[in-house]
Amino acid sequence: MLNLYNTLTRQKEVFKPIAPGKVKMYVCGMTVYDLCHIGHARMLTAFDVIYRWFAASGYEVTYVRNITDIDDKIIKRSAERGISPEALVEETIADMHADTGALGLLRPTFEPRATQHIGGMQDIISKLIARGKAYPAANGDVYYAVREFTGYGKLSGKTLESLRAGERIEVDPNKRDAHDFVLWKAAKPGEPQWQSPWGAGRPGWHIECSAMSCHHLGEHFDIHGGGEDLQFPHHENEIAQSEGANEQQYVNYWLHNGFINVDGEKMSKSLGNFFTIRDVLGHFDGEVIRFFIVRSHYRSPVNFTDGILNDAKQGLTRLYTALRGLTLPASTGIDWSNPYAARFKAAMDDDFGTSEAVAVLFDLAGEVNKSGDLAQARLLKDLAGVLGLLQRNPEVFLQGEAGEDGLSAEQVEALIQARKDARAAKNWAESDRIRDELTAAGIVLEDSAAGTSWRRA
Repeated sequence: MLNLYNTLTRQKEVFKPIAPGKVKMYVCGMTVYDLCHIGHARMLTAFDVIYRWFAASGYEVTYVRNITDIDDKIIKRSAERGISPEALVEETIADMHADTGALGLLRPTFEPRATQHIGGMQDIISKLIARGKAYPAANGDVYYAVREFTGYGKLSGKTLESLRAGERIEVDPNKRDAHDFVLWKAAKPGEPQWQSPWGAGRPGWHIECSAMSCHHLGEHFDIHGGGEDLQFPHHENEIAQSEGANEQQYVNYWLHNGFINVDGEKMSKSLGNFFTIRDVLGHFDGEVIRFFIVRSHYRSPVNFTDGILNDAKQGLTRLYTALRGLTLPASTGIDWSNPYAARFKAAMDDDFGTSEAVAVLFDLAGEVNKSGDLAQARLLKDLAGVLGLLQRNPEVFLQGEAGEDGLSAEQVEALIQARKDARAAKNWAESDRIRDELTAAGIVLEDSAAGTSWRRA
């Protein structure tokens, strides 16, 4: 049985889908105003693995990951750049897809955009007003009345009383309560706007996810996920909106991934330790970044440094090396009764325990290195594939691409041939000189009876 940690109940629970054999999952995606950063990579990869494991476990999965394409940040950034919000959105979505492709992410079943669901948002807001849980204000905004929802705070554990005592919130004369949040924003000159029963305007951020998730998955579905920073207020407000409008439970299981820290500190532009996925891809292969993320449990905090990424690169190299030079039989599916596969499954069924699952891959790679067993090698590739790893030709990964100042594959092969010729002529000094040149260029030579193979360090 699959057990997962439910943020809502703060305990591990046996997963019981609403519809047998089917999983409906919604994950809060990107607000597309800038390049995705390495923290986004953590979230995106964590839920990609969860998506893959449900599919590997035989479930029919409907995975929805939204795109927020109307937001204050988008409006501000487009104005700074002197382009339309629409142009900024299209550019940033293309960048996002390029980065997620480099990380090996599968596309979700649906990737809705907020602006495609304005009508659905207005329908939810109308229901909330009719049920006394929202109100139009004198300034043209519409607010959610948090005190009218008795379950407010059940996800985060925060109460309105504790929030009032512990936080300073600027008093807004248009709100009935300082903690009420906006559902619909009155139009401002020069901003995108839509007509509504309450006047021209645009949606607030929280209402967008309620509309998109319910449209694609129904008013009650299995799993909602996102980064742990979204627990409050975003996910708390989603619950209030959706359950207040539909008068039934919104989501059964809430999953949240942990943060990425940089050199032990929270990533922040103000601290100068902020890295986009594109920044990191300039120095490390996308699969190395993925492996760095996958080898830690999705709920645990992860420290990000060049040294740790280099260690991840070496670990992934060990796994690929086990498959190097082997001609694998075609996959016939994973035999979960195999001891290695059974360990892997037990780890993944325990709240998606990827750290133990990766340990199984290393044990299996060690077995393949000793025995050369092709069936075990096939199992290694298939199990790793569940995590989105080891699916390339080993030579492609191990030899990689040359950096700006690196040697091309053709140059490396030419030097290896020159070294071979020097050895044949017993010119050991020249042979050693070529090997030193390759070593200085980051090329590792591996001599064997079958010849010389190479990889980038």
